[in-house]
Amino acid sequence: MPLTLRRPDPDDPVTRHMHQDYTTLQERQTVAAALDYIRQNPPRGRIIYFYVLDGDGRLRGVVPTRRLLLAAPETTLAEIMVTAVVKLPEEATVLDACEFFIQHRLLALPIVDKQGRLKGSVDMELYTDEIGHLSDPQARDDLFQLIGVHATGARHGSPLAAFRNRFPWLGCNIAAGLTAAFLTGVFEAQLQQAVALAFFIAVVLNLAESVSSQSVSLALQMLHGERPTWRGIVARLRRELATGLLLGLASGAVVALISYLWLGDRVVALCVVGGIAGGVTGAAALGLALPMLLRLCRLEPRVAAGPIALAGADVLTIVLYLNLARWLLS
Repeated sequence: MPLTLRRPDPDDPVTRHMHQDYTTLQERQTVAAALDYIRQNPPRGRIIYFYVLDGDGRLRGVVPTRRLLLAAPETTLAEIMVTAVVKLPEEATVLDACEFFIQHRLLALPIVDKQGRLKGSVDMELYTDEIGHLSDPQARDDLFQLIGVHATGARHGSPLAAFRNRFPWLGCNIAAGLTAAFLTGVFEAQLQQAVALAFFIAVVLNLAESVSSQSVSLALQMLHGERPTWRGIVARLRRELATGLLLGLASGAVVALISYLWLGDRVVALCVVGGIAGGVTGAAALGLALPMLLRLCRLEPRVAAGPIALAGADVLTIVLYLNLARWLLS
């Protein structure tokens, strides 16, 4: 029998749908004490996860039933719990929960506040009452597939809704294009002094935009089912800056060598290698950081990150390229 799927409002706060039908244990408890507690306080929910808390109510881990049953009675829960817990922040939406369920294939997710304290849980009853069928792997796969279809539909909606969601971000590209045109006019004297500089504006911008798009794609892939942290952003940004610098120097050297063999102008070659190296490095950083920052700000990075990153890469690259030209030509 096909599963019947509920369709909760994707923009609803997930806390509106959370419940307290779960079992919590303490990380200092022994296995024997935990089993005694469970027998005296049997779980009320139909989907059972054992969440382990510290003395302040912060979620520290999850104990798999198999480990709980097979571990020695004197073992503490801190020794056998899984500490890499997939959890939802309390400000998450139903759409965020959809994506977490699809990514991690879990039947329930804990919800925590900013201090990591357990606030509640949301499970597959958000989408269906037919929990009994989920012991069948095929039924679980069908449900996750239905949830994925629902999440995709919620993200795209009607053409008018998609237009309203996407068009404002294209304003970033319009503004960046007009800014680049204005800046080109500001540096008209340098372009007249070395007309060959204009030959390479397109390739300098294209390389920066390409690397920015690559970084955006990588960031979105990393964000799938994960909420970024400031510490994580800084660590990844450092690596991406190094990668961008290497990409910029390599591609800039190739284009600069071709320009020198073609025109024999060392100033233009230096402008090209410097503009590409700086532009690509900055574009890589923008492309990686923007999706993560947008997610932290509760905005949709899939729609907004690309246009903003490309606009920023264009303006940054043209400013570096033409300012370097002004400095070298002076």
